[in-house]
Amino acid sequence: MSHPPEHNPAMAMLLATLDLEKLEENLFRGVSPKVGWQRVFGGQVIGQALTAATRTVEAGRFVHSLHAYFVRPGDPAIPIVYDVDRVRDGSSFATRRVIAVQHGRPIFFMTASFHVEEDGFDHQAAMPDVPGPESLIGEKEIKEQYLAHAPDHVRAYWERPRPIELRPVSLKHYFTADKLEPRQHIWVRTTGPVPGDRHLQAAVLGYLSDMTLLDTSLFAHGTSIFDRSLQVASLDHAMWFHRPCRLDDWLLYTQDSPSAFGARGMTRGSLFDRSGALIASVAQEGLIRKKAVD
Repeated sequence: MSHPPEHNPAMAMLLATLDLEKLEENLFRGVSPKVGWQRVFGGQVIGQALTAATRTVEAGRFVHSLHAYFVRPGDPAIPIVYDVDRVRDGSSFATRRVIAVQHGRPIFFMTASFHVEEDGFDHQAAMPDVPGPESLIGEKEIKEQYLAHAPDHVRAYWERPRPIELRPVSLKHYFTADKLEPRQHIWVRTTGPVPGDRHLQAAVLGYLSDMTLLDTSLFAHGTSIFDRSLQVASLDHAMWFHRPCRLDDWLLYTQDSPSAFGARGMTRGSLFDRSGALIASVAQEGLIRKKAVD
């Protein structure tokens, strides 16, 4: 087993970012890390909204699905207020609706469902057979070998300290204009330890689930999110939590994009742990639009 580094300021910052301040019953406030972004990362809002919803659910119920819409860009300079509606508390399921608000307007909506643990049928799709993370080039080597002559905005993306490390099985799409199959496999892991609390583990999974999805929808068009002629943004996000997992080792994030049309690209993702257990499924549609040129 390959363990993440013991201490990383970016990972500590993520855990602090997910630890919301309670303002009132069903009302919470979150802040954004000061990392120079122009807008709030969508995964952060997912993770914070899930944390807010979780804190209104009784013990023993765990999130099994969430469905969300990004309606306005988040402003990283001011806090985000999360208003939780306790829609339903049944004998085995609980439903919560969360609205994230900035400047007096909603920027994000999410509905999440929680379920008590039960025994039942068990099957899953198989994990793809891909090279392990230890055999792949790491972020340190990517920076040393590929970024020396990269555009400033690409270099800034990779050089910024991050709480999640990525090891793509293939890097070809970043360095070619060829049209490729719209699928990819990426090993991901946290860059520091995550406490064993199952709710926090789910919030971190929600955070990292928003990473790299839009890239996949662009492969078939010979471009990437680094193309400054594109306007790219997450529009919606759905996630299903199948099995609990510990975030103390690499996860395989396998993704494919079945469709792009009308300035929107759709991507599906599956997250497997090292043993091959399918821990979560993801679906997202994103805006992929050519910017207007005067």
